[in-house]
Amino acid sequence: MTDRNDQQPDPRGAIKDPEEWVTGDEPPTAAQESYLHTLAREAGEEVPDDLTKAEASRRIDELQEETGRGR
Repeated sequence: MTDRNDQQPDPRGAIKDPEEWVTGDEPPTAAQESYLHTLAREAGEEVPDDLTKAEASRRIDELQEETGRGR
C-alpha cells in the first residue's frame, strides 16, 4: 500500500506556456519589469517599453540563459 502523503506533486505540471496565459496580453507585473531590467542591464541590452506579460516572461527566460542565471 502506498502512502499518498509521501508523493510530491510534479512542479512542472503547473507550468504553462506564456502563450496560453489568460492574462498574457496584460502589461508585465512590477516584479517582472524589475527583474527584466536587472537582467537586461547585466546583458547590456535594452528592454522595449511595450512588452506584454507573456513577452516579458519569454524575454526573462532568454536573458537568464544569456547571463548565466538560467535555471
